[in-house]
Amino acid sequence: MNDDPIGGGTALDESPEPAPRRETVDPSSKLGDIAAEAGLQRIEIVAWRDLDHPEAGGSEIHAARIAERWAAAGIDVVLVASRAPGAPRAASRDGYHVSRPAGRYSVFPYVGASALARRRGRPDGTIEVWNGMPFFSPVWARHPRAVFLHHVHDGMWDLVLPAPLAAAGKLIERRLAPVLYRRTPVVTLSESSRQGILTLLDLDPSQVTVVQPGVDERFSPGGKRDEDPLLVAVGRLVPYKRFDLLIEILARIKERHPNLQAVIAGEGSERAALERLIAAHKAQDWLRLPGRIDDEALLDLYRRAWALISTSAYEGWGLTISEAAACGTPAVVSPIAGHIDAVENGASGFLAEPGPEMEAAVHTVLSNQMVRRRLERGAVRRSRQLTWDQTALDTLKVLAADAARR
Repeated sequence: MNDDPIGGGTALDESPEPAPRRETVDPSSKLGDIAAEAGLQRIEIVAWRDLDHPEAGGSEIHAARIAERWAAAGIDVVLVASRAPGAPRAASRDGYHVSRPAGRYSVFPYVGASALARRRGRPDGTIEVWNGMPFFSPVWARHPRAVFLHHVHDGMWDLVLPAPLAAAGKLIERRLAPVLYRRTPVVTLSESSRQGILTLLDLDPSQVTVVQPGVDERFSPGGKRDEDPLLVAVGRLVPYKRFDLLIEILARIKERHPNLQAVIAGEGSERAALERLIAAHKAQDWLRLPGRIDDEALLDLYRRAWALISTSAYEGWGLTISEAAACGTPAVVSPIAGHIDAVENGASGFLAEPGPEMEAAVHTVLSNQMVRRRLERGAVRRSRQLTWDQTALDTLKVLAADAARR
């Protein structure tokens, strides 16, 4: 592969192959018809966090985008989550209701106990977001239900909890929960995540359905790339994202590309350790940690970047990959479950093991203009296959099928 001169500052609309337009469905018609036929006029979504929580990530965006589309179709949607700092106990957001009745960990027993105790106001259907620790909805939800399970946490427990608690978490996830969820439909984001769920939790294949996530319409090509190479990473600063490993890789890439700039956007428990690592590499002048950034800043960052990079060890999909792709920004990411569905290897980005393989892939993107332009066009094409309208429709079909079965 011959290296072309690096050419930053090129607008994406110069691409000779425009991406096909997204096919969307009308949630106010199809969604409403399905809900009415299944008797799903009131749906409750129970989740650890909601979109207003400072630690919200892809899982919270996923639940929120579905909730707002169901609400727009006339379904009464209530999302129950733990309390968020500075947020009220009850609120309305994008047409659906948010209830925050209990704390970070007390929300789990509270949801089950309150569901068993209530006599009135029971929902017609329940969606449980199983994010590590389950809510055990089969115990207290005797009506139609489904579970969002983006991926099995497995080794993540060891990264975030002391050994005894990690062992308890894995025991609940791998042994206790699967027995209780044998008759509950499971929705996951990718085929690779589905295979992991079937293998690790030993669920029936007919029980687990893949419904790919969408991409917000605001993520689109526009503006110009930075003149100097810019790499971005977006996510919560937590151990399983392996941002420490990413910083080491970026430092080595900097040796080959002296003009490199990098941004890791997000907030979390690992921030102090990452700041120390950046200082140890004397990288403060080119590698920034701006914290959690707002929507406009995120859109601008994606559009300016030459590539998105991720060394994460666990993902259900990798929503930031698709957001960046919608802006025409290719990705170089670890070849894990989720990532291997979000990225078309060699077409919308590269799958590469963190280390020399990833460094070589990034070098190709930064140094070969023809490859970079091809990946940019491929990234946009890949993102156009993903819409939240379709996600909301296919997810509701899973819940409606459980209603029909009952």
